[in-house]
Amino acid sequence: MDNYADRVTLAITGASGVQYALRLMQCLVAANVQILVMVSRAAHVVAATETDVELPTRSAELEQHLSQLYGAQQGQIRVFAKEQWMAPVASGSGAPSRMVVCPCSTGSLSAIATGASNNLIERAADVALKERRQLILVPREAPYSEIHLEHMLKLTRMGAVILPASPGFYHRPESVEDMVDFIVARILSQLGIDQTLLPPWGQNLIDDTQS
Repeated sequence: MDNYADRVTLAITGASGVQYALRLMQCLVAANVQILVMVSRAAHVVAATETDVELPTRSAELEQHLSQLYGAQQGQIRVFAKEQWMAPVASGSGAPSRMVVCPCSTGSLSAIATGASNNLIERAADVALKERRQLILVPREAPYSEIHLEHMLKLTRMGAVILPASPGFYHRPESVEDMVDFIVARILSQLGIDQTLLPPWGQNLIDDTQS
């Protein structure tokens, strides 16, 4: 792991909400976390539709692009292709102890719930489950069908955390970025990584008591 504070697998799939993944990556880089990244083909399409960020399709080019975009150290962001089976994430002996699928398409949700392992993203999630490691899935869909809910329940019972991309409003967001930060803050908290994007609920009452 070299000199990094932690290591996290981040899979970006083809649901709406690639902004969450990009902001999460930026925060993880700032927290000195090494990130092992996988991006599905559908995620590239969504990114081109929802953002002005151009994500190269070749792994080496994408790795260089993301590293430059977020000021990452050399090797801090590693990008793997969908069939790069020798990647660390494909085996319990080399995979990080934490994985986030953000956003998580309902197709990916289904594949993970059934252990399909047809590509590296699905295999990495399967590894996280079989090794009893932390797996956080961030679906962005509305409404949920019975199929989606059954898959979420099944994965929750396996130990995964379902964290829907449903921003709250008690922090009074003033921009889309504030709403994105709400979800990213929740993901970081689940990962046990300190964050300053969103104050904990009730913090103002504690501060008033101590003042």
